[in-house]
Amino acid sequence: METELSTHRFYLREFEKGDWPAVHRYAALEAVSRYQPWGPNTEEDSRTYVKQLLEHAAKTDRIQFAYAVVWKENGQLIGAGELFLQDAVNRVGEIGYILHPDYWGKGIATEVAELLIGYGFSKQGLHRIFATCDPANAGSKKVLQKAGMMWEGTLRENLRMKDGWRDSLIYGMLEQEWQSRSASSWLGE
Repeated sequence: METELSTHRFYLREFEKGDWPAVHRYAALEAVSRYQPWGPNTEEDSRTYVKQLLEHAAKTDRIQFAYAVVWKENGQLIGAGELFLQDAVNRVGEIGYILHPDYWGKGIATEVAELLIGYGFSKQGLHRIFATCDPANAGSKKVLQKAGMMWEGTLRENLRMKDGWRDSLIYGMLEQEWQSRSASSWLGE
């Protein structure tokens, strides 16, 4: 990462090989994987996930930017945030985030989303960033709205889950919306 992405409470950093046990502490929980097509993870799943992230990070034509969320107070890895470059020609990226349940409901996921959005627009030169979530995931919908993303619609049965097909809500933000939002925050509006 060219610059450290951080808030007063946490920072984002590249994943390291030894991170898999911390990832496993949240990825093995049913509550964390409830709205995901994966999990709960086995230890091998968590090891494989971290290994794949390291392989993606080593590529010269990197399109997946996955970062560990590290709590400053105790140095613990508490989750992950990801920016995936979906379409280079049209400059489109997708964000995602996941946290250990001990850190839910504290605004952390919103801050992770905001950091990833800012990184995508300012450092990756994106024009549009989107995110999807399960319609039943009220927490994630709230995160995306608080991060300034607009609901754009519903993708019907676009994701195969363990128990059948799932719809996804899609939220998005355009570069000029982010610039306007960033300017407003500097002006104290």
